[in-house]
Amino acid sequence: MIIYPAIDLKDGACVRLTKGDMSQDTVYNQDPAAQALSWVQAGFSWIHVVDLNGAVDGKPVNSAAVCAVLNAVDIPVQLGGGIRTIDQIKYWLDEGISRVILGTAALRNPNLVHEACALFPDQIVVGIDARNGMVAVEGWVETSDMPAADLAKKFEDCGVAAIVYTDIDRDGTGQGVNLESTCALAQSTSIPVIASGGVGSLDDIKAVKTAAYNHGLNGVVIGKAFYEGHVDPLDALKVTA
Repeated sequence: MIIYPAIDLKDGACVRLTKGDMSQDTVYNQDPAAQALSWVQAGFSWIHVVDLNGAVDGKPVNSAAVCAVLNAVDIPVQLGGGIRTIDQIKYWLDEGISRVILGTAALRNPNLVHEACALFPDQIVVGIDARNGMVAVEGWVETSDMPAADLAKKFEDCGVAAIVYTDIDRDGTGQGVNLESTCALAQSTSIPVIASGGVGSLDDIKAVKTAAYNHGLNGVVIGKAFYEGHVDPLDALKVTA
């Protein structure tokens, strides 16, 4: 199981939101590149980056910060937030991003996902962010009438590398991952699923690891629990070793 430490970018800084509310942000580091380097030094094998402004605006906003992260590290980085076109996907892959995450675009334009997977094999991830089981888009501002599992089924055979599934009501709360809905999604698709939202303790990570073994989860995204010291990164890595 892979732990993906999170760097959520708002106005050029590393922040965390509570339940996806852009007005409830806490700044943890003004230097995203330094934060990324610290994840490398801790021993992580991937970094998960989200351009929060981009997700809301529908276009990349924190590009300078993302490029700084790429220049600072030598491990794979996956990036989401505001990426809505083939040209934008190609730009970021050319810049060194290993996997591009499509969220709003996956719901609004599923053909884009199919086209991108054909052009960029194993480099496209679908981000499914759900509120009460329904897909939310545009930086979580809008909730659709599409169940998360139904959206996942649209991409079953097109070569999506992974699905990042976020329970918005757990995100930033430290109340634990919604394993019931995450595992249900994982069992409904052959695409590897990465859990996101709610990790607050080592016990939560152990629970995800057990679920990964039983239900095939690929990994978990962790942000606030690391930033606020509720979980030591080295202890987290020991759990998944």
